[in-house]
Amino acid sequence: MATLNVSMPDSMREWIDAQVAAGEYSNASDYIRDLIRHDQRHRYTLRLALMEGEKSGVSRRSVSDIARQTKRRLKRA
Repeated sequence: MATLNVSMPDSMREWIDAQVAAGEYSNASDYIRDLIRHDQRHRYTLRLALMEGEKSGVSRRSVSDIARQTKRRLKRA
């Protein structure tokens, strides 16, 4: 397994230490690995959504129409 040294503000280190102290993670490395896995899943999901959108073809709706519909949908959720 590789080792990586990372510099960060004290407030970030305190946050990590608090997550470990709360029992969420066994140590700081476990927390950082979880953040990376989350980021990887997020990017993979975004990539799939972009590919799906590209495959769906050209929309007849304007960007404004899409934004309005999305805002309405989010308000209902």
